Amino acid sequence: MQDVEAKVKEVLLEILDITAQEVVPPARFVDDLQATSIDLVEIVAVLQNTFDVDIDEAQVARLRTVQDAVDFFQAAIAAKRGTS
Repeated sequence: MQDVEAKVKEVLLEILDITAQEVVPPARFVDDLQATSIDLVEIVAVLQNTFDVDIDEAQVARLRTVQDAVDFFQAAIAAKRGTS
């Protein structure tokens, strides 16, 4: 599901003032990419709309790194398709 990773990266580049080189799997949204709480809300909203997947606050709280987001949305899409 390379497309999920690419879309997450694209959204981060659109919303945050960062370079593509900074968007690596272990990068932490707040500590490494300097995302604010408002940025995080916007990122999650865009990704929910993009992938047509709902995410609750508890799940959002667990999304700390780029890889966390990629893994979550890949699993949510697979579950939605019934291929988990």
